[in-house]
Amino acid sequence: MNRPSLDEARSKIIATIGPACDSPQMLAKLVDHGVDIFRINAAHGSQPYFAELLRRIEEVRQMTGFPVGVLLDLSGPKIRLGQLFQDPLEVEPGAELEFVRGEEPQAPTELTSNYPKLVDEVRPGDRIMLADGTISLEVIACAADRVRCRVLTGGVIRSRQGINLPGVALSVSAMRPEDLDNAIWAAQNGIDFVSLSFVRSPQDVTSLKDLLRSLDCQALVIAKIEKREALERLEEIVDAADGVMVARGDLGVEIDVAETPIAQKRIIQVCRDKLKPVIVATQMLESMHENSRPTRAEASDVANAILDGADACMLSGETAIGKYPIAAVDTMNRIMRYTERLLKDQPVAPLPKEVKRVHPITSAVTYNSSNIAQAIGAKLVVVASRTGGTAWVKSKQRNYIPTLGVSNDWAILRRMCLFWGIMPHYMESLDDPQQLIREVVHWGKTHSLLAPGDNIVVVAGTGVMAKTHNLVVVHQVQPD
Repeated sequence: MNRPSLDEARSKIIATIGPACDSPQMLAKLVDHGVDIFRINAAHGSQPYFAELLRRIEEVRQMTGFPVGVLLDLSGPKIRLGQLFQDPLEVEPGAELEFVRGEEPQAPTELTSNYPKLVDEVRPGDRIMLADGTISLEVIACAADRVRCRVLTGGVIRSRQGINLPGVALSVSAMRPEDLDNAIWAAQNGIDFVSLSFVRSPQDVTSLKDLLRSLDCQALVIAKIEKREALERLEEIVDAADGVMVARGDLGVEIDVAETPIAQKRIIQVCRDKLKPVIVATQMLESMHENSRPTRAEASDVANAILDGADACMLSGETAIGKYPIAAVDTMNRIMRYTERLLKDQPVAPLPKEVKRVHPITSAVTYNSSNIAQAIGAKLVVVASRTGGTAWVKSKQRNYIPTLGVSNDWAILRRMCLFWGIMPHYMESLDDPQQLIREVVHWGKTHSLLAPGDNIVVVAGTGVMAKTHNLVVVHQVQPD
């Protein structure tokens, strides 16, 4: 058993599955090196492939004993170029191109897209960004069936490249029919987290949540912030979502790249204020696609995300298609652990005025358990949680003392994998606090995590108040 371990990173690691790591043996190694959640990118692959990945992940859970979570990332309405007349097409600044309606360009300077309304919804002065923002066009004239553009930043254009339309009010829905189908599949197959692309309003989030709940699915819905409209309604979207992802790839194209670091800090702070988990994603260790070591800037990027208050960081191509998936996870894990040492002596975060996920008594008891643990130098805090709500609240205090989140529900434990500082662990006994303590002490001694003289603090319920944690127990480990 490698996990949970009292010295593992408090921050969570999400790794994208792809050809570089999709065997059970590789996935198990990634878990041993620190992965908490596996991301399945719905933009690549079909449901039979997703089902096979789930089978392999379940095999990994059995191999490692760790309840690793699964996030299905819905692809959303990705707008792309159609087939080029001349592929590739090199363009220089000052050149003119035209977007035309239909699927068949008739000249090298004509472009088509998979979004038919593009020619209707852009206006003179709008920017059109191609190839992840590396090529920039400005709309200079619009007609019934074509839009004339001037190239501002040149480069090489290829068929099927992505199109971003920053600042353009698009009528496309956040969920295409394929996304609806994949969301239903997620609900039917026990997926733990579903992330929604192209979020522009809280209604986008509530629509997905309503769909999942109608199918009796308790998966947490993660809103991806990647549009300027999402930033303009950020507080409402965070309220509606179960968690948020800072999707810096598209966000860095939709807004000025110079704005992106401040936008990231703002998103994280709003999530902290509202007690919502937040994931920072895209190009965190990008150079590790090809290299076994990251750049210093990338290491600083991960560290600053943790210091800002991110609950998790996500690896994309680094694990999916990179040459060094295990090294990438191990590197992120080490950066997190070094960075988190700065949090060791920080005071416990103040008790929020309102906590909607748990009873006020549970919130107060959980808060004060951290103060007690810090005052006595406890080795471990143990939180018994049937729904995950108590562990959720405990995680937002960002207390450095290791916290064991125990439950007798594997689905709850998998969702705890997103909660900062919470180590999920299965235990059968939740009703009897004394029995719970005995099991924790036995587990800790068996794996050399607890020794005689260590103090542990346990948050549990007496049963006097239903669905409420009203008990804090301080226990000192005794010799056998």
